[in-house]
Amino acid sequence: MRRRMLATALIVVLLAGCADNAKPKRGSNGRQQITLLLDWTPNTNHSGIYLAKAKGWYQKAGLDVRIIEPGQDSNATQMLATGKADFAISTEEDVTPAIAQGLPVVSVGAILQHNTSSLMALRSSGITRPRDLVGKKYGGFGGQLEKALLQTLVSCDGGNPKGIKYVQVGDADYRVGLTKHFYDYFWGFDGWEGIQLRDIDHLPLSRIPFARYQKCLPDWYTPLIATSQRLIDSDSAVVSKFMQATKRGYQEAIAHPNEAADTLMKAAPELDRTLVTKSADYLASHYTDNPAKWGWQDKAVWTRMTAFLQKSKVLDGKVEVDKAFTNRFLGESG
Repeated sequence: MRRRMLATALIVVLLAGCADNAKPKRGSNGRQQITLLLDWTPNTNHSGIYLAKAKGWYQKAGLDVRIIEPGQDSNATQMLATGKADFAISTEEDVTPAIAQGLPVVSVGAILQHNTSSLMALRSSGITRPRDLVGKKYGGFGGQLEKALLQTLVSCDGGNPKGIKYVQVGDADYRVGLTKHFYDYFWGFDGWEGIQLRDIDHLPLSRIPFARYQKCLPDWYTPLIATSQRLIDSDSAVVSKFMQATKRGYQEAIAHPNEAADTLMKAAPELDRTLVTKSADYLASHYTDNPAKWGWQDKAVWTRMTAFLQKSKVLDGKVEVDKAFTNRFLGESG
């Protein structure tokens, strides 16, 4: 669930090495073969996709959808750009730098309309607001985006960002890190790590939600569904079919979170059922403000986040925001 959203370093892929993204081939059953690359292992962010597949909505649209996971060191956006997948689960902070380097990727739907991540700490740390982070240790990947977000938050709350301490831990068990006091706080998702720590591990948790500080930080789309411009150009109809069936899946997850949890558990039985059930219920009210417009993306959100990435020197290059995303494949509401 802790997607590789922090890996916003430059994606060193030469366009000359990108594979041609022709129309998806048809199988012996006549349906087009589609590959969807997840951002990490299956989790509740993907529930709408698994529901659409389980209910046969992709098949009714003439599609056979194969869901695959990336390798540990793989980047879903990079693999999409090189033609190794037709669609990929990604993030705005990953798609934007890729576009700045000329990679032909386009966001075609926001899975979550608003950012649902927070800085998380134990209450005993005394952290209740951004300026409390001064002098405390942050455990994370050590990426430039992390530092930019923390420094901006602290400065906005009247603190000195030079007092932030960083501990690079990578993809870790953050419960252990907190309870062993290896660091004082980390960046997690309310609908997954927040539920795990608070409701399952019963830790006294303190949170600083990014969404609470939108005067200081931009809202942004994480995660989202991306495809390649080459697929849009070669077969826009298949993009529409995939996205409208997927939209229906997420609308079902919103209306019936228990069914979404059951479907995900059948696809990934290794997951914790309690966590999946609670997470599906949480996300049902967070996927979108309006189920009829699930997936819709706002240019203002892309513009503000792009400006933040540029100002923070996370983004190297220019991005035409209008070409970074589209709502055209989401049906009538789009």
